[in-house]
Amino acid sequence: MPRLTVIAIGGNSLIRDEQHKSVRDQYEAVVETSRHIAGIVQQGYNVVITHGNGPQVGFILLRSEIAEKVAGLHPVPLDSCGADTQGAIGYQIQQALHNEFLQRGIDRQAVTVVTQVLVDQHDPAFQNPSKPVGSFYTKEEIDQKVAQEGWTVAEDAGRGWRRVVPSPMPVAIVELDAIKHLTEANFVVIAAGGGGIPVVRNNEGLLEGVAAVIDKDYATSLLATNLEADLFVISTAVEKVCVNYRKPDERGVDRMTVSEAKAYAEQGQFAKGSMLPKIKAAIAFLERGGQQALITNPESLERALAGDTGTRIVRG
Repeated sequence: MPRLTVIAIGGNSLIRDEQHKSVRDQYEAVVETSRHIAGIVQQGYNVVITHGNGPQVGFILLRSEIAEKVAGLHPVPLDSCGADTQGAIGYQIQQALHNEFLQRGIDRQAVTVVTQVLVDQHDPAFQNPSKPVGSFYTKEEIDQKVAQEGWTVAEDAGRGWRRVVPSPMPVAIVELDAIKHLTEANFVVIAAGGGGIPVVRNNEGLLEGVAAVIDKDYATSLLATNLEADLFVISTAVEKVCVNYRKPDERGVDRMTVSEAKAYAEQGQFAKGSMLPKIKAAIAFLERGGQQALITNPESLERALAGDTGTRIVRG
């Protein structure tokens, strides 16, 4: 049985739909996911958790923009938004797990590590910003932002204009040693939220935050590798990875090898903005020496670890 499991929980674990986006709604969603994670811990697994933060960063950016207009307050930089959301979401997961452990009689504690993730300042992504962040704007509004803030912008599927920022690949987890020590001390660790706070080393070798977004699943894959995890789990909106998704011949895949996953990807089976990065993150983990990766939804976590559902990806 795999013992150290790194679990990436997606946005659906925090915000169920457009009608349930308040902080209280998010906490209730976290409570539900935490029940399943506690069930895994109860089975004897040691767990490290990462999470998404896209909508929450968007909320902070919108509040910041309104506060700047109304009260002249300073805007919140994107890297600070990442730090803020790691703390807030980590707090929710910590509390939900604490209560669940208490009710189940599990003698464990959860702790959050606000995590910086190093990226290469020469990563090609910095020359080609592509990740939308924040609110939608009219053309007139976005032109003003470009003139005043120097933003790179893009039109978003007919819904309006948005700021786009680089999405560089993660290179190293800065707080890795702290996460390792806490894991070895039997803590359930919440780390690298939102893909981590992106930082670069300046010419003096010192860390500096940058306005970028690291893909959560790629960062979690790297963290799982560095921790020598037995299993890398990606929790998402579907119970199994499907081929021919939303077509009459849609089929859920129980198991695939790395070679099969690559072939499906080349066929265009996985959407670029959703399943494809998850598949690529799983492949990267396995190719760096990992044993197994698993993709499923939050409510199926315990059954998936038992082998009853989900999509398991293995070497080969």
